[in-house]
Amino acid sequence: MYSQVYFLLRSKQDGRHLAARPDETATDQTYLLIFAADYEALSYLSTHAPEARDRFAVESVPAYQLKDLLNRWGFAGVGKVSDPTPPIVQFTPRDRLA
Repeated sequence: MYSQVYFLLRSKQDGRHLAARPDETATDQTYLLIFAADYEALSYLSTHAPEARDRFAVESVPAYQLKDLLNRWGFAGVGKVSDPTPPIVQFTPRDRLA
């Protein structure tokens, strides 16, 4: 897993990463959305927020840096998007990451 590279969407305006909440009532449980490929991240934006496409940039992060990134930004875990069109997201809490 450490050789794996993930792709994130980051706002060009304020530098925040695109995140999701698995439960709408849990406002403090945000999960960083990660993608296996850059084109999947772009496809996700094109499908679900075409008007915001130009406001996000795709950035890559190696798997070994994910935990530090989650801690720094206060995310509860990651949401790995496996299919961007009908979004299939697998939520993994921070303490279950390798």
